[in-house]
Amino acid sequence: MDLNTRILKVNEKDNVAVALNELSKGTQVQFEGETIELQTTIPQKHKFACKSLDVGDPIYMYGVLVGEVLKLIPKGGLLSTENVRHKTQKVVGKNAPWHWTPPDTSAWKTRTFQGYHRSDGQVGTENIWLFFPLVFCENRNIGTLKNIFEKEFNPPEKEPLQELLSQLISGKLPEVSSIQTGPIKSKPFENIKVRFITHQGGCGGTREDAQALARLLAGYVNNPNVAGASVLSLGCQHLEIEIFKAALSKLQPNSQKPVLIFDQQKEGKVDAFLSKIIKNSFQEIKKANDIQRKPAPLSKLNIGLECGGSDGFSGITANPTLGEISDLISTLGGKAILAEFPELTGVEQELVNRCTSEELAQKFLNLMKEYETAAAHVGSGFDMNPSPGNIKDGLITDAMKSAGAAKKGGNAPITDVLDYTEYANTPGISLLCTPGNDVESTTALAGAGATLILFTTGLGTPTGNPIAPVIKVSSNSFLAKKMSDLIDFDCGTLITKEKSIKILGEELMEYIIKVASGLETPKAVQLKQYDFIPWKRGVSL
Repeated sequence: MDLNTRILKVNEKDNVAVALNELSKGTQVQFEGETIELQTTIPQKHKFACKSLDVGDPIYMYGVLVGEVLKLIPKGGLLSTENVRHKTQKVVGKNAPWHWTPPDTSAWKTRTFQGYHRSDGQVGTENIWLFFPLVFCENRNIGTLKNIFEKEFNPPEKEPLQELLSQLISGKLPEVSSIQTGPIKSKPFENIKVRFITHQGGCGGTREDAQALARLLAGYVNNPNVAGASVLSLGCQHLEIEIFKAALSKLQPNSQKPVLIFDQQKEGKVDAFLSKIIKNSFQEIKKANDIQRKPAPLSKLNIGLECGGSDGFSGITANPTLGEISDLISTLGGKAILAEFPELTGVEQELVNRCTSEELAQKFLNLMKEYETAAAHVGSGFDMNPSPGNIKDGLITDAMKSAGAAKKGGNAPITDVLDYTEYANTPGISLLCTPGNDVESTTALAGAGATLILFTTGLGTPTGNPIAPVIKVSSNSFLAKKMSDLIDFDCGTLITKEKSIKILGEELMEYIIKVASGLETPKAVQLKQYDFIPWKRGVSL
């Protein structure tokens, strides 16, 4: 491969470049009309200085400030946590109009997906009956119900890992590659799925935590992927039934969606309690099974945007591809939700200018400030956000990670800013205040109404969600092959220049339509990876 194709400067304002392959010490690269000799080996995905950088000099990537030099970095020198520290641009509020060119959506305007239409006008990509507790005391009963219902509604075709253990006990040594997970077996009720949520909240914490959990669970019930719910209460917890009902009523005052609430302390013995739940729930599940998929315009899609296990290519390949999807969905009149506030630090000024009003811009800045202040009070901060895996793969400051993560939101104007547990009702791009933690963030996205979640990763992660299918998008082709049981879509062909970002965006949109129509099943769903972790405000990044 020609050396000039093995390095990349993301933005013309940048003073660093990315190694697309590992480059040895002493390698000379011709770049922008001059020769750069590498002063040390540059690992794949890491950055090197395009010019000599002195102590205190700013570092720019993606066209924004992402760090400050701590020690002299010679031209061709490697950027690392030893010579660079986190630094971001000062935000001065909305100070310039936002100009953007909407993408051509003529090929998508008449396209549809086969979705589940709800009485409130929302359209789901799934039809799920959801069981969940208002308090952790009911987790055991949820587990019992899960065992009972799954044996009837989704019996396993086989248990390959049980087979592996049996072979090991008998003295055989099977090949790991021969252990495969089979397809999900067809169910007696083809139009309805039954899912279960457990959690550790609802009592014992603060009243504010209980109220936030009520709003989150209400968002799950309001999500159009949910046909109805069975809700278990002990009866004496902080998250009282009336608090949950009030949260649900605030979202949908005249909701026609069936929600069955069961109070154990009113019922008595466990068997009688569970028998009532099973009988009443089954009657509603049978009714929900009659709901059929029908055509819906793409404007009815609500896409959650997430990244986890990011690498040095995430902000160059996978995240910008999601940005293409965000812009398409926004232009078509659909919704896209960009979360993970710790991973927006450093790009606040651009996001503020993209807000369609001063009020939204100020709400965003207030939420960011409150979040960072709360993190500082527990001895942390946004600058501590990159994980060891991020740093190992070239994301050495939070601003660098954030500048790439924000690419998931494309360039469309920001039409709404949502605090945690608020619901997305406005077409266009919304910003949702969540942690950067994968599961806490995807949990919040589904609670805000996302009917599909696009999840980019460079290192690999099995994260999924109980009600919103999670589509895994890899930043590099090596990961897509190595962890093919987790990855649904590969953006690594951008690095090899086999495909353009426009083509990848079109291909991903086609896959989204298939998933939304029930024609494709993402790997996280196949693996039954149904993660649910509410955010305990202020103690998570």
